[in-house]
Amino acid sequence: MCGLSGEVRFDGGRPDLAAVERMTDVMEPRGPDGRGAWSQGAVALGHRRLKIIDLSERGAQPMTDTRLGLTAVFNGCIYNHREVRGRLEGLGHRFFSESDTEVLVRAYAEWGLECVDSLVGMFAFAVVEHCTGRVVLGRDRLGIKPLYVTEDGERLRFASTLPALLAGGGVDTSLDPVALHQYMTWHGTVPAPRTVLAGVRKIPPATLRVVEPDGSHRDHCYWQPSYTRHSDIGEDPALWREAVHEALRTAVRRRTVADVPVGVLLSGGLDSSLIVAMLAEEGREDVPTFAMGFESVNGEEGDEFRYSDLVSRTFGTDHQKFMIPSDRLATALDGAIGAMNEPMVSHDTVAFHLLSEQVAKDVKVVLCGQGADEVFAGYHWYPPIAAATRQGAAAAYADAYFDRTHEELLAMLHPGAAAARDASTAFVRAHMAAPGADTALDAALRMDVHALMPDDPVKRVDNMTMDWGLEARVPFLDHELVELAAACPPALKLEQGGKAVLKDIGRKILPAEVVDRPKGYFPVPGVRNMAEPVLARVREALTAPEARRRGIFDQRHVDAMLAEPERYRARRGASTLWQVASLEIWLQLHGVR
Repeated sequence: MCGLSGEVRFDGGRPDLAAVERMTDVMEPRGPDGRGAWSQGAVALGHRRLKIIDLSERGAQPMTDTRLGLTAVFNGCIYNHREVRGRLEGLGHRFFSESDTEVLVRAYAEWGLECVDSLVGMFAFAVVEHCTGRVVLGRDRLGIKPLYVTEDGERLRFASTLPALLAGGGVDTSLDPVALHQYMTWHGTVPAPRTVLAGVRKIPPATLRVVEPDGSHRDHCYWQPSYTRHSDIGEDPALWREAVHEALRTAVRRRTVADVPVGVLLSGGLDSSLIVAMLAEEGREDVPTFAMGFESVNGEEGDEFRYSDLVSRTFGTDHQKFMIPSDRLATALDGAIGAMNEPMVSHDTVAFHLLSEQVAKDVKVVLCGQGADEVFAGYHWYPPIAAATRQGAAAAYADAYFDRTHEELLAMLHPGAAAARDASTAFVRAHMAAPGADTALDAALRMDVHALMPDDPVKRVDNMTMDWGLEARVPFLDHELVELAAACPPALKLEQGGKAVLKDIGRKILPAEVVDRPKGYFPVPGVRNMAEPVLARVREALTAPEARRRGIFDQRHVDAMLAEPERYRARRGASTLWQVASLEIWLQLHGVR
């Protein structure tokens, strides 16, 4: 629901308003419905608005309450804003709008940093205290909405996108060797606070950063489930099925809060189909649903329309399908990669971007099924991790999940770009060693949900949809549902090939073909198989003069991959050439020298 930006000066100077305006203007696709700016003393704020809640100008931002001495910019949606508003009205607050942004402002005035404990939703925000000059930056519990920062001794800048910070200027754009190591190890994922650029960091999920006028700051993590068996439900599968069903129903209901129509991205898989079924249980009819497919390549099917059609017929949705010809892929790549806050390698990124372009013509809000596999252990690499001892969790995770070993990565990189140590393994060991997870699987799910997921599937969906002014909401990342799943016995997640408790729910309300089908992914065969139009764009990027000057990868290795693309794949089958090319194309598109 928008894009925010800002600058805070620490040296007694005034903010660079032109830089804040450039940052704000770059984010126009995230907020095509309005633009605002505010400055006072050492702080300046910018905002682009996507109108979802309170479509009037009373919801415009930056939002200032002079009586309270607060100004805020906000991105996202507080799903329980009406309930929180009622509590605040009972405490004497009076509202001038129906906006959830105003609820944030007054909640902060009433409860300070603890206001986030009352908020259910996805959000990133900045609140400025006029009298103290203090600035508070906040991000939602699961990191669904992004917030990037860059700072030096004189100032801090922040924005909803990394390219916005680049537009502001003055950013150290050298590559972070540790982040590069993580990118090449975790399928393009760089967990917070790092980004691939040394001069840009991101506020971690569930974190408040309090920035003082002198430039000092402190971070506070305000939420983290324990991943232990503390639930009152016990081991009874029927009771867990009932509890998860009710929690999912609540999560979906919350995400229909909007003053505009709400649709669903319906792949025909279990997760998106359950969302449609939950809406039907709430009595919603003719829900807009959307599916996309691609032409087959090398015998690999490019659509799953038979499943989405079946779900649509079962629940009477208003269904639209989009078939993308393979020759469209090459021209669509730059648009999708340009929309990325950071380089990403998932094959379905371009599909989400193309689908979002079409969906945004009909609705402003869609629900989607991202997160279910991480929350409920749906991927095939979880069983081998679960078989490990708690002490062996880190080694089992690396063996099951990493794209390549540290030594294999060093052989690919130019020596000047390599991290001095195995940074990815060190990260995993630190997370796995932290207390509060009963088993190896609990530790793995905790790391995936809270460290890796915000910077892969969650970021992918936010970036691709918001580039078209489309807000995506993810019911499976409702924080109360995540808390419940964290306490769920591992067997009830791992059985039946994963997501057992969800499949048990699905068998009561979905067609059997949808529940028992082989696990599907958003198929983009043209990218996975490096079809010639895609390969031509990859070859162009990796042989460009700037790629050779940059010299991240050993040139002999790059030449070998270009000669035999199918030969070089990560452990789980992803194209190594695509991983390398995605990074280089992103750097070129964003003018990183």
